[in-house]
Amino acid sequence: MRVPRTRNNERVTTAPPLELPGFRHVYSGKVRDLYVPTDTAEGEAPAHLLVVASDRVSAFDRVLSPGIPDKGELLTTLSLWWFDQLAGADGGRSIPNHLAADHALVGDEAVALIPDAVQGRSMLVRSLDMQPIECVVRGYLTGSGWAEYRAEGTVCGIPLPEGMNDGDRLPEPLYTPAFKAPMGEHDENITFERSVELVGAETASALRDLSLEIYRRASATAEARGLILADTKFEFGYDDDGVLTLADEVLTSDSSRYWDAEAWRTGSTPAERMASFDKQIVRNWLAANWDKQGEPPALPAEIVERTRDRYAELLRLLTS
Repeated sequence: MRVPRTRNNERVTTAPPLELPGFRHVYSGKVRDLYVPTDTAEGEAPAHLLVVASDRVSAFDRVLSPGIPDKGELLTTLSLWWFDQLAGADGGRSIPNHLAADHALVGDEAVALIPDAVQGRSMLVRSLDMQPIECVVRGYLTGSGWAEYRAEGTVCGIPLPEGMNDGDRLPEPLYTPAFKAPMGEHDENITFERSVELVGAETASALRDLSLEIYRRASATAEARGLILADTKFEFGYDDDGVLTLADEVLTSDSSRYWDAEAWRTGSTPAERMASFDKQIVRNWLAANWDKQGEPPALPAEIVERTRDRYAELLRLLTS
């Protein structure tokens, strides 16, 4: 994972970053902060990065206030659990990921490499040559896919059978890549053929095949726990040995859409069937209370609490 660059070196405005011993802050996104070891020279690709998940929450391209308590820790814990599952704990083959050892042996003592101030909500990761493709996999018809299907009968240009409804399971999971836009701009849905033009046929095929494999494995794990993984997105990079490696967060509430399987089967409305374990509560409240002009209003305590509870419930259901 390389330090992200934005067009014209744009940065997302957030609260001042923490000062962390042994690390230098280099970047803040809407939710996460990145640090490199303090001995990393300017312009040098760091061997490792420290990825710190904050409690910030964003919607409609704006960082909102207040944040969601414990969100950073909940998302990091879930990412680490999924990395472990995909490393073989789910019974499948081990998929390489970007995690680095977060302890070092000093004499006979194991010393934590992640500063105490961000323990529990940080990952120490290897630097990778990140690919400019966001690897989206859709197992169900919903969201922007449902809107396109109603208008065109397709999802990202891929034809689907007639007569499908919002929330229906797709005949097969769809790989619908996107080109990762600079910060502050929206990612662009692209065809597989366009991804070939961007990264080459071999890499494009590897990204597709690996994304579909991970989705199928994760979907089976979720279903065994009474959950539906409706869609998700992955990011990958090449390590120094040329191995395609899973990076960034993985299968969290911020990168994936999970539904309760029983509610999906028995719900009488789309809202009941597809109540997701993420910040949709925030989006719904903001859409009803803000015209997207000026600064967004502060989130009510009830909305904050309900959102935190949804993040925590997903973690409990998956990992317990």
